[in-house]
Amino acid sequence: MTTLTRAEIEEFWATWLDINRKVEATGDWRPMAEWYAEDATYGWMYSVDEHFMAVGRDQIRDYAIGIEMDGLDGWHYDYQVTMIDEAKSMVLGFWKQRSGIINDATGEEYEILGIGGSWFGVERQVGGADDGLIKFAWQRDWFDMPSTAHTFVEIIKADKAPDTLLKRMSVSGLDVPGHYRYQDLPSSVWPPPVERGDYIEQKPPGA
Repeated sequence: MTTLTRAEIEEFWATWLDINRKVEATGDWRPMAEWYAEDATYGWMYSVDEHFMAVGRDQIRDYAIGIEMDGLDGWHYDYQVTMIDEAKSMVLGFWKQRSGIINDATGEEYEILGIGGSWFGVERQVGGADDGLIKFAWQRDWFDMPSTAHTFVEIIKADKAPDTLLKRMSVSGLDVPGHYRYQDLPSSVWPPPVERGDYIEQKPPGA
C-alpha cells in the first residue's frame, strides 16, 4: 500500500459526494460500486444477532447498495461533517438520513433521528485493472436501528409509505444475502486493520 496525501484523499472524497447525489436522484445506488476496491468489505450492524457484510466489489454492488437500498427512492443521506486522517488513510463521514416524504403535521421530511455515519479506509490500488487508482478498501456504517424502525412505522401510520418502501421493509432476516449471525461473519465487525490492532492507542487494564 502506498501513502496517500490529504489532497489526494480530499479529491477522491469530492468525487464520492458527487456520485452520492447522482445516484440519489436516480434511485439506483449501484454505480457507486466502482469507488470500492475489488476485495473491499462493507458492513454494519442490525442487531446483536444480525449483521450485514458484503465482501468484494460485486457483493457491494449487488447486496450493500443493491438489495439493501432498493425501494428507498427519494431518500437522501446528507453528509453533515467529514473528518479525514491522512496518516491512517481514513475518512469519517457523518450523515442525516431523510426520507423525501413530508410529515403533514410538521411540514418537514420524515427523518431517522440519531447520529448516522460511515467509516472508510482508502487505499491506492497496486496491480490489476485498478492499478494506481484510489478506492475504498473497507467501509463500516452505524445508525440508530430503533429510530429507523420508528420512522418507518410513522410513515406507514400516516399512509405515506409507497409500495417500494413497504417492499424494502420486508428485506430483513438471516435469509437475505449478506445477512449473518455474528459468529458467521466473513469479515470483522471492526475494519480489518483496526481489528488486527494496527492503531491501538489504549490497551485494556493488565494487558
